[in-house]
Amino acid sequence: MTTIEPVPMVTPTRPRRSFADRARDVLPKVVLAPSFAITLVFVYGFILWTVYLSFTNSRILPVYKLVGFDAYERLWSQPNWYMAMKNLAIFGSLYIGICIVIGLALAILLDQRIRGEGVLRPIFLYPMALSFVVTGTAWKWFLNPGLGLEHTMRSLGWESFRFDWLVNPDMAIYTVVIAGVWQASGFVMAMFLAGLRGIDGEIIKAAQIDGAPMTSIYRRIIIPMLRPVFLSAFIVLAHMAIKSYDLVIALTGGGPGNATELPSTFMYSYTFTRNQMAVGSASAVMMLMGITAIIVPYLYSELRERN
Repeated sequence: MTTIEPVPMVTPTRPRRSFADRARDVLPKVVLAPSFAITLVFVYGFILWTVYLSFTNSRILPVYKLVGFDAYERLWSQPNWYMAMKNLAIFGSLYIGICIVIGLALAILLDQRIRGEGVLRPIFLYPMALSFVVTGTAWKWFLNPGLGLEHTMRSLGWESFRFDWLVNPDMAIYTVVIAGVWQASGFVMAMFLAGLRGIDGEIIKAAQIDGAPMTSIYRRIIIPMLRPVFLSAFIVLAHMAIKSYDLVIALTGGGPGNATELPSTFMYSYTFTRNQMAVGSASAVMMLMGITAIIVPYLYSELRERN
């Protein structure tokens, strides 16, 4: 009878990694560490600091004694805050809606492979390369009744022409909409154009073979397939609308009176001009809550679709 001796188990040994391999793994972390630390301190750290100040009675300088929701009560008792929220509702709804409509129309136009697309595309995108200060200043000159559109039309002989929205308290907020749409609609066009170019052409050809007109193809097939682009455009534009500050300051300065005041200009005014830092911090927290209410559902839907 022969006995079979057990074969000893051989544990595989990992090859020793060289110093160059370990350095390649560590180098990205070392390079990104300063940026991560700066972001952690100067973004999220200051967000937490602002939230803390909103529960204090800080005025010209920070005070760290907590007093509860007193700053929020004072914030919501300010008529200027309600005016800022009303203006944000007008500006945000028109800004987002018009930018999406114009951006989609321009994207559909360029998607027809028209001549001069290579020239038109950068022309439409160029305003987004400008800062909001430049945009606001340019439109302030253009809409100024004394030297802009109204002055030019009257000098050409149209004496009855009138366009004084910039100095009209009832219409001034719409000048901010005009300037914002002019700047952002080209960016939205680029988003929709990328979405259109990503649609499988075989689907459209199959619909055309079945005899569907192009209007029905866009309405029933193409536009529904652009739902992620619509959502992304809405998120970006809503974020830009809530934090709009430099455009308003350069264009109207928040006036006439407080006719174009937005939460961002309210926050700056109460924090640095009226020396009510707690109220300004409370308004900043309300803006943060508005942005969070928009971004969190978007991130949740994106992560749920990926899983």
